[in-house]
Amino acid sequence: MINTSHRSQAIEMMDDFGMEGEILRDALDKIAKINQLLGGNKVTLQGVKQLIQTNSKTSMRILDVGCGNGDMLRTLADFAARQGLTLDLLGIDANPYTVQHAEKLSKDYKNIHYHTANVFEEIGKENTYDIILCTLTLHHFTDQEILFLLGGFTQKSRLGVVINDLHRSTAAYYLFKALCFVFRLNDMSREDGLISILKGFKKRDLQNFSRQLHLKNERIQWKWAFRYQWIIKTYEH
Repeated sequence: MINTSHRSQAIEMMDDFGMEGEILRDALDKIAKINQLLGGNKVTLQGVKQLIQTNSKTSMRILDVGCGNGDMLRTLADFAARQGLTLDLLGIDANPYTVQHAEKLSKDYKNIHYHTANVFEEIGKENTYDIILCTLTLHHFTDQEILFLLGGFTQKSRLGVVINDLHRSTAAYYLFKALCFVFRLNDMSREDGLISILKGFKKRDLQNFSRQLHLKNERIQWKWAFRYQWIIKTYEH
């Protein structure tokens, strides 16, 4: 049995920000498809809905950190259109090829914009947002980097932060192995996906981050399929 006691320190192939080409494009699109089918986008969308419930503004600015192929932002744009909301949506990713691919897929969405950015540099800028999203991205960082990023996210978001990331568990590991067969994932997607799960989180990990950051208004919930929804509210009512 695989050991999930501690977060893995292994490096994923996708963490090479110079990677480009068909293999990466296929990986990005299949990750998004699996996330859709397993309800992953709904986890982030539910978090956004909670944050905007008590907000009187109908126009908001949302940052998606590690946006991938932009699927989450397109989901948000469709939601906003149905609800009569005006959302200014920005996606950032450290890989320029990934950003170009997201731009192509989002060409019909006038309120979605992307740029290539190092998240540590982005958080250091003067920009502020209503909501910051981090979907299946936080696990790519070390514990110390996560503490730094979360501190920045909470300072830069007016309403709050929505984290949606993987539950590190044996069951999730072997379920993903089965999904690799069903979706015919390429070698990079399969290996990176298994590493991602081993770099994911137990609830106690997230609670420990919360304690170190002295967060007061937050909630961590387990969601299907093997992920955690962590909503950090920064708006004082």
